[in-house]
Amino acid sequence: MKYLITGPAWIGDMVMAQTLFILLKQHDPNAVIDVLAPGWSQPLLQRMPEVNQGIELSVGHGELALGKRYALGRKLAEHGYDQAIVLPNSFKSALVSFWAKIKQRTGWRGECRYGLLNDIRVLDKSRYPLMTERFAALALPKDHPLPTVLPAPSLLTSADQQTQALKQFKLDKQRPVLGLCPGAEFGPAKRWPEKYYAHVATHYIEQGWQVWMMGSLKDAPVAAQIKAHIPGKMRSYAHSFAGKTALAQAIDLLSLTDVVITNDSGLMHICAALKKNLVAIYGSSSPLFTPPLNDNKIILSLNLECSPCFKRECPLGHLNCLRKLLPDQVIDAVNQFM
Repeated sequence: MKYLITGPAWIGDMVMAQTLFILLKQHDPNAVIDVLAPGWSQPLLQRMPEVNQGIELSVGHGELALGKRYALGRKLAEHGYDQAIVLPNSFKSALVSFWAKIKQRTGWRGECRYGLLNDIRVLDKSRYPLMTERFAALALPKDHPLPTVLPAPSLLTSADQQTQALKQFKLDKQRPVLGLCPGAEFGPAKRWPEKYYAHVATHYIEQGWQVWMMGSLKDAPVAAQIKAHIPGKMRSYAHSFAGKTALAQAIDLLSLTDVVITNDSGLMHICAALKKNLVAIYGSSSPLFTPPLNDNKIILSLNLECSPCFKRECPLGHLNCLRKLLPDQVIDAVNQFM
């Protein structure tokens, strides 16, 4: 079988989609899996051994771009795919596989995609509460039960890649590494306060650790605020790489951490797929929908009456779901990995 998978547009979702790729390979070890996805995701897909190649969808997020999608679909028609699986629920995400004239086009009903998809599924959210289950179900015939245990995402990194990352950023592992992923692309209602991160970072620097802060360029101001709250000379042991690494380099550096503290974010899912010791902090979102999929994790959520609200900003203005989750609680969680 030769598959064209239309992948998600978010880092965390793309990591969780690896469960689908693994299931396809378990069913047919000779399956060829190509993934149609935004350009940023190519380094991530290269760390997934199940993926034959990533095919860049060069349109902006939310852009319809009918001409580009049509041209790409006609080009991909030459590849002879047996099945398309469309993971996003939008109308436009199903266009390329339709124009590629792929015989079987599978996906959830989403934005009324009758015709574009000919193997259309109606989602029962109670049957598949987790996003990874919703992806995995599309790898199986309609109404086929999921395996009792789903395979977890697992990203690859090599010793050579790790050594190169350390060399490029002039780092070493003489001190244990606490990774911090303090950003959240979705919005501030998923970000634990900077002063709290700084409190935890200071505690572990005093214990002889070093701190690596990871994130995108948008997270650089957050990382700078954390560093500013770390006292004097201890700041030399806190390194911010927000906006300074390519995605592949971020994967390699995170693979070298001893423990990671993270908000519910794409980097959280990358750390889980790297099998890192993980403390995951949830505010406006829910671990019942998109939990990290590794075993060595501790999830912290206060489960207040007002959460999860799934809002970008706190609709009540107090952000208690995060502000009342105190640094000592996170330190206690990290210490469980010692």
